[in-house]
Amino acid sequence: MAEQDEWQREFDIRWADSAEHKEPSARARMLAARWKENPPDPMPFRADPTPVRGSRRSSWVSTVVVLGCVAAVIVLLGWAQMRSRY
Repeated sequence: MAEQDEWQREFDIRWADSAEHKEPSARARMLAARWKENPPDPMPFRADPTPVRGSRRSSWVSTVVVLGCVAAVIVLLGWAQMRSRY
């Protein structure tokens, strides 16, 4: 019974989360050491995307394609149902 109490105390997550100081991860320590000697160059928050023209369809063409597919499925289902009656 005493071993189980020690195991629960050792792996109590609330106890670990309440620690005042948490050690940084190995990656964070490695980057901090690397950047101390050679700091990284400043980078923008987001790179400006290059516009892609020509291959993109306009919104009304996409709408027509979707509605055409829906109409084709409806016609196909109606034809199959009408054919199965005989």
